[in-house]
This record gives sequence, C-alpha cells and structure tokens, in this order.
Amino acid sequence: MDTGDEEHEEHEAGAGLARREQDILALERRGFSGPGVKERAIREELGLAPVRYYQLLNALLDDPRALAHDPVTVNRLRRVRETRRAER
Repeated sequence: MDTGDEEHEEHEAGAGLARREQDILALERRGFSGPGVKERAIREELGLAPVRYYQLLNALLDDPRALAHDPVTVNRLRRVRETRRAER
C-alpha cells in the first residue's frame, strides 16, 4: 500500500520546489551569448512567454525554498534586483 511517503521525501529532497521552479533557476545559472538568446530559450525550453517567466522568477526570489535550493543564484539575482530598484 502506497502511503505517499516516497512522494513526500522526493518533494523535500528538491527543497520543495516544483520542476518548473527548478528549471527557472537552472536557466538563470546559464550564460547567454547575445540579445534574444535567453528569451528564445525561455520560450523553447520552458514554454513560457518571457513576461510570465520574469514574473515567476521575481516571485521565486522571495521564496525561502528557492534560496535553500540554489543560494548562489538566488542571492546573485536578489543583488541585481536591488541594484536596479535603487537606480530608479
């Protein structure tokens, strides 16, 4: 009888992030060579419009699960976001 324990353990092992959230952080870890390349990857690999991608990414930066999953990327993106806010 399946009690769901395996699913719960797998959920915890992934720091509680859904696959799409993990994929967003993975895409942010990559470098992109020129204009439009990242937007194309967002559409082709994640099936998202860039506007929606950035909405999800921004929310993810405030999620403690994302910080636990990938602290280097999340902290880097938080610094970039704060710098841009300060420039406004």
